[in-house]
Amino acid sequence: MESVFTLLHVVMAIINFSRANGTACSLQGQPANPQIWKDGDIIVGGAFPLHSSWETIDLSYVFKPPPVKCTSLDLRALQLSQTLIFAVEEINNSSSLLPGVSLGYKIYDTCSFAAQGIRMAMALINGNENSISNEPCTKPAQVQAIIGETYSSVSMAIANSIGPFSVPIISHYATCECLSDKRKYPSFLRTIPSDYYQSRALAELVKHFGWTWVGAIRRDDDYGNNGMAAFTEIAVKLGICLEYSLPYFRTYSKERVLRIIDQIKISTSRVIVGFLDTWDLEDLLHVFFEHNITGYQWVGTEAWIFYPELASLDKHNILQGAIGLSIPKAKVTGLQDFILDVKPLKTVGSAIFPELWKALFDCEYTMQNDSRGLPVCTGEEKLSEVTNTFTDMSPMPIFSNVYKGVYAIGHTLHNLLGCNETCPTKEQPGPVTFLQHLRNVYFKTKEGEDVYFDKNGDPPAKYEIINWQTNDKNQHEFRTVGLYDHTLPSHEQLAINLTSIVWAQNARQVPVSVCSVNCPPGTRKAVQKGKPICCFDCIPCADGEISKMADSTECEQCSQEYWSNSKKDECVKKEVEYLSYEETMGILLTAVSIIGAFITMVISVIFFRHKNTPIVKANNSELSFLLLFSLTLCFLCSLTFIGQPSQWSCMLQHTAFGITFVLCISCVLGKTLVVLMAFRATLPGSNAMKWFGPPQQRLSVLAFTFIQILICVLWISISPPFPFKNLKSYKEKIILECNLGSIIGFWAVLGYIGFLALLCFILAFLARKLPDNFNEAKFITFSMLIFCAVWITFIPAYVSSSGKFTVAVEIFAILASSFGLLFCIFLPKCYIIIMKPEKNTKKQMMSKAPAK
Repeated sequence: MESVFTLLHVVMAIINFSRANGTACSLQGQPANPQIWKDGDIIVGGAFPLHSSWETIDLSYVFKPPPVKCTSLDLRALQLSQTLIFAVEEINNSSSLLPGVSLGYKIYDTCSFAAQGIRMAMALINGNENSISNEPCTKPAQVQAIIGETYSSVSMAIANSIGPFSVPIISHYATCECLSDKRKYPSFLRTIPSDYYQSRALAELVKHFGWTWVGAIRRDDDYGNNGMAAFTEIAVKLGICLEYSLPYFRTYSKERVLRIIDQIKISTSRVIVGFLDTWDLEDLLHVFFEHNITGYQWVGTEAWIFYPELASLDKHNILQGAIGLSIPKAKVTGLQDFILDVKPLKTVGSAIFPELWKALFDCEYTMQNDSRGLPVCTGEEKLSEVTNTFTDMSPMPIFSNVYKGVYAIGHTLHNLLGCNETCPTKEQPGPVTFLQHLRNVYFKTKEGEDVYFDKNGDPPAKYEIINWQTNDKNQHEFRTVGLYDHTLPSHEQLAINLTSIVWAQNARQVPVSVCSVNCPPGTRKAVQKGKPICCFDCIPCADGEISKMADSTECEQCSQEYWSNSKKDECVKKEVEYLSYEETMGILLTAVSIIGAFITMVISVIFFRHKNTPIVKANNSELSFLLLFSLTLCFLCSLTFIGQPSQWSCMLQHTAFGITFVLCISCVLGKTLVVLMAFRATLPGSNAMKWFGPPQQRLSVLAFTFIQILICVLWISISPPFPFKNLKSYKEKIILECNLGSIIGFWAVLGYIGFLALLCFILAFLARKLPDNFNEAKFITFSMLIFCAVWITFIPAYVSSSGKFTVAVEIFAILASSFGLLFCIFLPKCYIIIMKPEKNTKKQMMSKAPAK
C-alpha cells in the first residue's frame, strides 16, 4: 500500500511542480504546512519523521492518495530538528560565514511515510504549502537544500522525486548503498557513510573473529535488503557463509515470525548479523525471550548498536555481548544546552510545542478535547527534573551529521556568493550550480573535523566498534573496543582490542561459529557435496604434498629433491640413500671383500713358499700366481661399489670389475688349455706344448684381457657411467647410484666375461676325465659351473632390484664368483701342500689315475 501511495505522489507532485503556461499550481488542497519554520534570505529545508506512525483520515479518495494523520511524536526527530535550528542560528550569528545573509528554515514532518515525505519535499521546493489557486507554477525552488530524511526508504522516495529539479537533499542517517547511485539520485548527498562501507566493515569484523558460519536477520525494506545484499557479496569473497538470511518487518504475522524462530532454533551457527533498527529489535526481544533464543553472539549495524533505549528494554540479556559498528563519537559545542532549552521551540514550532510538552511532562499545555483527564501544565516545568529520550544526548554523532549538513550548505553559499567581509549579494543561487559546488565543498568544523563528499556524495567512512557490556549495576553500557577507518591502507583499516571485549553470556573467549572446524596444516579442504563452501571435510595431503597454512584448499607439491614430513606441513630434504661403509650391509660386504683378498694373499704366500714343489709346478705356477693376483683385485674392486658415487668411482667400478674378471677368466682359460695341451703332448708324435708354451700362455692372457680393455675404453669414451640421483624408484628418498651411461657398453663387458667363462667351462668339461692323478680340469669345471650359475642368477636379481640393493647384488655376484674360483681351484692344492705333503711328490703327480 505504501509503495502505491508513493508512486501516486511522485507522479502527481512532478505534474504539479512542472505545470506552466496557465496550469494550476495546486497540491489538491491537502495541507502541507511546515511544523517548524523561520524566515530568512535563503531557506534551508528540513524533512524529519517528527511522528513515528500515521493513519489514514479519509478512505473516500479514489484518484489520489488519501490524507493521513501523523501520530506518536518522535522525540529523537525533534532533537534533529533543533540541531538544524542550532546550526542555522550559529551561522546567522557568525561574522565569518555568510556575513549579512540570514538563513531561514522550514521543517516538515514526513511521519516516517514515503508518500508523505514526497508531499513535504514538493511543498519545500515549490513553495505552495497549502495552495489551491490557479496561478502558474513559475516561482523558483523555495529552499536551497533539504536536510533529511532519517530513513533510507523515505529518502529514496524524496530523492527520486526532486532529483530532476537538482535541489540537493543531505541525509544524516539514510545509509542504503543504493542512494550512492548518481544516475538514480543525482541530487542526494549524506553525512553518514554508505552501507557499502558498513557492510564491508561488518564482513571484515566477522572474518576477523573467525566466524565463517553465520545467520542474518534483515529489515524487510530498502535499508535491510540492500545492506544485507552488500554484506553477503563481500562475505562470500572473504570466505564467510550465511546459514540463513531472514527478512523481518514489524507488520509480519505471528505465523511468519514463528517461522523465523524455528529457522534460528534448527541452525548451527552461533552468530547473528542484524541489519535491523531499534523498533525491529524491540519487537523481536520479547519473541526471542518467549522461545528461549538466548546465548547468540549478535553483530549489529549503527542503526541499533548504540541506542540506550534498546539496551534498557533488553531485560533478559538477549543482546548481551553484542558487537557492531557505530558512528564515531562527536561533540558539537553548545548543542546540548540548546536542545534542552525547549522554550525557543515554542515560538518557531508552535504547532508541535504543546505535543512535545505533553510527551515530556505528561500534562496538557493547553486543554484539548482528548486530554483524558491529564492535568494542565503550568509552563514552569523543568526539563532537568525528567529523564527520557529527549534528555538523552547519546545520539550526538547523528546530531553532528545534521549540523555538518547545514554547515555544508552554509560554506557552499559563502563560496558561491563571493562572501569575504560581507556578501555582495543575497540572491539565491540556481539549484544546478549550487549542487555542483556543494559536491566539491570542503571545510573543517569548529571541532576540527574534515567535512567533504566523494564522487557519490558520501563522506569518508569511519566507524567505532562498540561492545555491549554489563556494569556492576547490571546495566548495559557501550564500550568502544576498536575502530574502522576506510581511508587508511587496507591492512590498517580494522583495529580491535580483543582483551576489552565481553562476549555473549559474559564469555571472555571468542565464540566459535563455523560449519566445519578449521583444517590444520597438513590437510586440505574438500567441500561437502550440496553444502556451502564453509562446510567441508579435512583431507590429509598425499605423500609428497604439504599445506603450510590452516584451511588450505589445495596441497602444494614438494620439489623433486624434497618430501613431505610426517605432519605433511613442511617439505624436508629427501633421505639420500646409497650403499655406505657405515651401514650394516656395507660393513659386511666390505669385511667379506677384505677377507677374500686376505685369503687370496695367504694362498699366494703358501704357493710362493712351496713354488718348487711338484704340485705348484705341475699346475703352471706362473698362471697360478697371475690368477691369485687377479682374484685379489676382484675382491678389492668390489670396494669401489661401496660409498657415495662420484665421477671417478662410477667409471672405475665397472671397468675395474670387467678387466680384473677377464684377467681372472683368461688365466683359468689358459690353465685349461695347458691341461688339454699337456695331455695331447703325451700322445706319440705330438708337439702340442711347443705351440702352447709359457710365451703363448702369456700372450693369450694378454690378448683376452686387451679385448676387454678395448671394450671398456670405448664405453668410457662414448658414454661413460656417471653419478646419478634416482628420483623415480622411491618417491620419499633419493637413490645415489651410478648411471651406466651406455647400456650396450655394460652388457658388452658382462657378455664378454660370460663368453670367456662359457668357453672355459666347455674346455674344462672336456678335459675333466683325463687320466692324470691330479687333473686340475675337474676343479676348473666345477669353479666355472659356480661362476656361470652366479652370474646367470645375477641378471634377474640385478634387473628387479633398485637402489643400494642393486649395488649389493652386483657385489655379491663378484664376491661369490671370486670365492668359487678361489676355493675350487686353490683349496685342494693348499690341502695337499699343508695337510698331505706326502702326496706332493713328482711321482705322485706323474702317476695315472685309475680308469673309471
